[in-house]
Amino acid sequence: MRTLAYGSWPSPIDAALAAAHDGRPDDVGFVGEEVWWTEPRPAEGGRRALVRRTADGTPVPVLPAPWNVRSRVIEYGGRPWGAAVTAAGPLVVFVNFADQRLYRLDGDGVPRPLTPVSPVGGGLRWAEPQPLPERGEVWCVLEEFTGEGPTDVRRVLASVPLDGSAAGDRAAIRELTPERHRFVTGPRLSPDRRRAAWLAWDHPRMPWDGTELLVAEVGDAGVLGEPRTVAGGPGESIAQVDWAYDGALLYASDRTGWWNLYRDGRPLCPREEEFGGPLWKLGLRWFAPLASGLIAVVHGRGATALGVLDPETGEVVDAAGPWTEFAPGLAADGERIAAVGASPRSAYEVVELDSRTGRARVIGAAHHDAVDPAHYPEPQIRTFTGPEGREIHAHVYPPHHPDCAALGDELPPYVVRVHGGPTSRSPLVLDLEIAYFTSRGIGVAEVDYGGSTGYGRAYRERLREQWGVVDVEDCAAVALALADEGTADRARLAVRGGSAGGWTTAASLASTDVFACGTILYPVLDLTGWGTGETHDFESRYLESLIGPYAEVPARYAERSPATHADRITAPFLLLQGLDDVICPPVQCERFLALIAGRGVPHAYLAFEGEGHGFRRAATMVRGLEAELSLYAQVFGLDVRDVPVLELTE
Repeated sequence: MRTLAYGSWPSPIDAALAAAHDGRPDDVGFVGEEVWWTEPRPAEGGRRALVRRTADGTPVPVLPAPWNVRSRVIEYGGRPWGAAVTAAGPLVVFVNFADQRLYRLDGDGVPRPLTPVSPVGGGLRWAEPQPLPERGEVWCVLEEFTGEGPTDVRRVLASVPLDGSAAGDRAAIRELTPERHRFVTGPRLSPDRRRAAWLAWDHPRMPWDGTELLVAEVGDAGVLGEPRTVAGGPGESIAQVDWAYDGALLYASDRTGWWNLYRDGRPLCPREEEFGGPLWKLGLRWFAPLASGLIAVVHGRGATALGVLDPETGEVVDAAGPWTEFAPGLAADGERIAAVGASPRSAYEVVELDSRTGRARVIGAAHHDAVDPAHYPEPQIRTFTGPEGREIHAHVYPPHHPDCAALGDELPPYVVRVHGGPTSRSPLVLDLEIAYFTSRGIGVAEVDYGGSTGYGRAYRERLREQWGVVDVEDCAAVALALADEGTADRARLAVRGGSAGGWTTAASLASTDVFACGTILYPVLDLTGWGTGETHDFESRYLESLIGPYAEVPARYAERSPATHADRITAPFLLLQGLDDVICPPVQCERFLALIAGRGVPHAYLAFEGEGHGFRRAATMVRGLEAELSLYAQVFGLDVRDVPVLELTE
């Protein structure tokens, strides 16, 4: 055991290793007997590869680089592929990121385009493709730009011919629904193919505020009848809809304050826990019906488990195994279930569960310890008390190294990590970015501040019109509590976050004196600009719930913005930004930096070509992580010698 100052512990986890393990498998589905999914490739330009598990159990990429199976619908994307099995073999339809066209993939492995490229705005985009070979069509969500502005867009359900006749002809695409709603999810067809169900919502609502569950009859010619609303509304969020094998309608609704499951309107398992979540991407699935009548579910309060629900008794039996967190990406075929699970000791991997035997096993993206797991952090699930006595949920990762201990009574520096969204939460899983710091002697605390999901509607609505207040207060309360109890060094606290977490980070530096420095990634900094045309359509009205209607409270937009109070920021900071980001565009950073210039605040700005909202390329992640560590080393006085020194300017 070596005695060394916190922050100077030698670690086998470098930035390259953390970057190589960033991201998770997603979009699982069955293709006949095989399970397919997408997974990240940071070293291949950040593309998402489509992978299949062959009959002998070997995971094999379906397409070589640079094919990138990823949709840009609502910018955050949606399920980018779908499949059907025909007499001639598997038929797969997928979205290619570079041109956003739909492609057909048959047994010969040669992708063939099904849709044209639009010359207008962001073009034609697709999500949740569902091949229907018996009709010679693929049904999906169509997002079509009508002009050059980010909100010049329409969304409908559409049918694309499988014969390729629409590859150069927009007129060959058949629209299934009129342009009645601003947002729609993909249609789910009943087992007899006579009904279709989907979700819809309109500005200014976000899908976790309120959605409508629509059902329409499907005519013999594949024409949808008049949709009728069967559940949901402005104050009720339906997170997912599907059909049971017997034709009953299943959906997850938060009408009681928690996303619970319903069958034809009847609650199946009323609990104060979530069986659904925020619909940040189209096609997320928290439940999947099984042929037996049982239902596979991802559920929990905070962390999520994979279970099987008996709709007759309301009993849920959870899968045995080491996984303590499951992503909202279930797939089912007969009695087989495919899911993506992780734990504090293992990264996300593809898991198959046989509901008849209860046996679960890893079948893809299997976790392998890249270093001795003795270097992994050992998290604590904590609940803190915030202003007005409110509960704040958090995960605390103390510094941890198998061969190092601190000097005397020295207290460690801590980084408060703020998740994005803000309607989201921090999963309790192995994250080598966190281990990168904890194994060096720097503690990390992830805060599920008021507004986070996983704890019921009342908890997430704490942030209504309070963004920049409740989130800032909660992060500060956790940081100060750690210092007061002797866990963290009060003089060496940092705050770090991306997107909405970048907003909270900047707002914390501008409105509190809690943090000695901060790392701000692709943030919102100026509410007035962001809320009046500087972001994409999906979130263009989000601030009406987070801040208030701009027409009614314009002063609040200015008062809350870190850009307005740049003169109050005295702590050093690092600002990281992707130059292709259309959600939080670089102009937000540029205006902010102009206000900071010459004020004597040490800072650095790193902008990355080819990166959008959230970094995907290995080189970008390495540069950003090393720069973040260098910032903390300079501010906290740490002995760090294995990363380039970040040049701070004033």
